[in-house]
Amino acid sequence: MYAIVEYKGQQIRVAKDAVLKVPYLAEFEEGSQLEMSSVLLLQDDQNNITIGQPVVEGVLVKAEVLEHGKDRKIIVFRKKRRKGFARKQGHRQRFTRIKITDIQV
Repeated sequence: MYAIVEYKGQQIRVAKDAVLKVPYLAEFEEGSQLEMSSVLLLQDDQNNITIGQPVVEGVLVKAEVLEHGKDRKIIVFRKKRRKGFARKQGHRQRFTRIKITDIQV
């Protein structure tokens, strides 16, 4: 069984006991539970696929927050040729690692 959920502007494929890296969830502490109700697609154990219009009603995905962290550094380099302009910037994007505990139909 798996589902595709829309959360924080991204569509994520989830399955039971899967560990996922999602955009940073500041409102949740490590060890807390979260629920995602915006399920766009659901495939059950008999391979029946239900597509929502826009969401599948009555389906709830529960997850547990494992940790918060930072990704590897991303370098952003801009240059304009023959102008003497070059700028180097970088950042580390924050993320949250979650574990899907249950998909309730």
